[in-house]
Amino acid sequence: MKIAIGNDHAGTDYKFAIVKYLASKGIEVSNYGTDETSSVDYPDFVHPVASDVENHKADFGILICGSANGVAMTANKHQGIRAGLSWTKEIAELTRAHNNANVLCIPARFTAVQQAIEIVDTFLNTEFEGGRHQNRVDKIPVSC
Repeated sequence: MKIAIGNDHAGTDYKFAIVKYLASKGIEVSNYGTDETSSVDYPDFVHPVASDVENHKADFGILICGSANGVAMTANKHQGIRAGLSWTKEIAELTRAHNNANVLCIPARFTAVQQAIEIVDTFLNTEFEGGRHQNRVDKIPVSC
């Protein structure tokens, strides 16, 4: 499995912890996020992550910023991206199972680092249920 990860200044510590966790599981990670805590513009880090997922260079993307709203909005502008904001592992599970999300967006200011790792683990280990959910996902346009 290959993951593309990106973050702004609010998510730097979270990114480091998540990358370490993923590496311990043997998961390859492409890091597009800042490694600093000085203010940066999140779209600069979202676009490469979303591009990797939409071009099948990564299986999933993970984006981290303060609220995760900005990264989710930006990622969802890309064709074929279904970015879901998750602040609990239960929401991460539903985002995958019901919405077939391929990009996970984590709000660093509203989760703890360990909680974020659990969210990532749940997201990556949950399969899309298909069935009635597939009909709904099919109604999400890949472009307008």
